[in-house]
Amino acid sequence: MTDRAPAPDHPIPAWTPGRAVAGVDGCPAGWIAVYRWPGTDRPPEAKVHARFTEILADGNDPAVVGVDMPIGLPDRSGPGGRGPERLVRAFLGERQSSVFTVPSRAAVEAGIGLPDDAGYAAACRVAAETSEPPRKVSKQCFYLFPKIREMDALFDERDLAGRVFEVHPEVAFWRLNGERAMPLPKKVKSRPNPPGLAERVDLLVRHGLPRALLEGPRPRGVGPDDLLDAAVVSLIAERIARSEATPFPNPPGRDERGRPIAIWA
Repeated sequence: MTDRAPAPDHPIPAWTPGRAVAGVDGCPAGWIAVYRWPGTDRPPEAKVHARFTEILADGNDPAVVGVDMPIGLPDRSGPGGRGPERLVRAFLGERQSSVFTVPSRAAVEAGIGLPDDAGYAAACRVAAETSEPPRKVSKQCFYLFPKIREMDALFDERDLAGRVFEVHPEVAFWRLNGERAMPLPKKVKSRPNPPGLAERVDLLVRHGLPRALLEGPRPRGVGPDDLLDAAVVSLIAERIARSEATPFPNPPGRDERGRPIAIWA
């Protein structure tokens, strides 16, 4: 079992039972958020937002927001990436490939405004220059850069360290599955894997989420894995709100701008 002690130097969320928490994942439509109200009978809601700021300003007013997106970017990327990536991969067995290596801030910011091919080439060049050993970025990671930059800019504008937390869905499933990695992948060759999705739905239902939410009609621009990821992240958001979650590392690291660097579960 892992150390469950909370990080002593991290802000305590301003949450009381009955107030909303949210789990968020990026999706083709923008961001999919699953809102929940722990301690009440109010059913969860799934909503699509074009921008992350809409979640913070939403009338549901979530006190804690878990998001599947890196928070805190390194100046240089070492072997295996940031501390969180290196730590959580050890828990995930065959699912560890779902944890990508976060490149340097300079790589994430390279190529802004350029066409995709030129932007990707610029990002790869800067990533190789700012990593040890030199390492380019994957196309999958590159296409997340706009959302990573969106999150980074929000942390520039306001203090979100006690409200917005980085959560990785497969680490969340590991935690809720008795600290065992999920046996089947969610995707195979970049396509949804129905048996892998089904076992995650079953686990989420056992943790109190309604099957109708997870298997019913989805908002346009939201994949089945996007919805399940937002849902499992919402359960970790509740754990954070109740001071039951653990950050990896514990206590969280910090980047040069003071952002927390940790994956919570």
